[in-house]
Amino acid sequence: MIAAEMPTLIQNASLMEGFRRETVKTSGAEIEVAIAGSGPPLLLIHGNPLTLVSWHKIAPALAKTFTVIAPDLRGYGDSSKPDGGDDHGAYTFRAMGEDNFEVMDHFGFDRFQIAGHDRGARVGFRMALDRPKRVERLAALDIVPTHHVLTNVTLGWGLESYHWFFMAQKAPFPERLITADLDYYIHYKLNKKGVGLEIFTPEAMAEYVRCTTPEQIHAVCEDYRATVTLDLAMDTADYGRRRIECPVMVIWGTNSHCGRHFKPVEAWSEWADDVSGFGIPTGHYPAEHRPDIVYPLFWDFFTGRKPHWTEAP
Repeated sequence: MIAAEMPTLIQNASLMEGFRRETVKTSGAEIEVAIAGSGPPLLLIHGNPLTLVSWHKIAPALAKTFTVIAPDLRGYGDSSKPDGGDDHGAYTFRAMGEDNFEVMDHFGFDRFQIAGHDRGARVGFRMALDRPKRVERLAALDIVPTHHVLTNVTLGWGLESYHWFFMAQKAPFPERLITADLDYYIHYKLNKKGVGLEIFTPEAMAEYVRCTTPEQIHAVCEDYRATVTLDLAMDTADYGRRRIECPVMVIWGTNSHCGRHFKPVEAWSEWADDVSGFGIPTGHYPAEHRPDIVYPLFWDFFTGRKPHWTEAP
């Protein structure tokens, strides 16, 4: 039963407060999952270089209305890091999506809603495209679809998003350079456009540092290698032939690479008919920087209300 009123957002909640942890074995990986709440199922999928704790500022409030399931993607956090294979196929968005379908099967959910950030939103995109009957709604944080990104590369976006092509280079070149100083890498990576690391709580930052291991770096590189090869090929084959059937809401940071270099609603409309969107005053990590905006937009969207947000004058 959907609650009539939106629960209050607790600004200072500890990491994933009220969630229990479980490891779910899928056909291709072992997936670390945090789960809490009751009500309609809502899958939250994180991005790079984060983990499931990136939802910690909004997940406990969402769990008062929904059954919230937040996994670590394969290759990230405390999930297993399987071999990518010669073609990197174990790290396609389809492979990651299959993990998440199996996670939802494990908890008994056939149909569910998805919110994804960064790589997680790309996984959600592929899930909604591949199995439209299972995905009821999709919210994407700070991305446009992969096909649009890679067929509209500009100098400005390329300079900000160098890692797409650097991490996709043949192993072990990027891995050796990054793992030479992992602490420097994760702090530099998270400080997008000088927004500042203060948007992350000390507890969350400690988790991201803990999980930035040589094994995770290799898996992330495999993720990016799959993106520019197999994922792009899948999207190219589907472009203009298949569409996302469910409602889509995209939220982007006006001070992010997505907001500066793309028109997100137009880009998503190439793939879906029912698209709404909001540019909000943040960078690439909206759920951690501006949970006060992201949470009510999510709550409205996932309860079937019309999302709305107006920037204060």
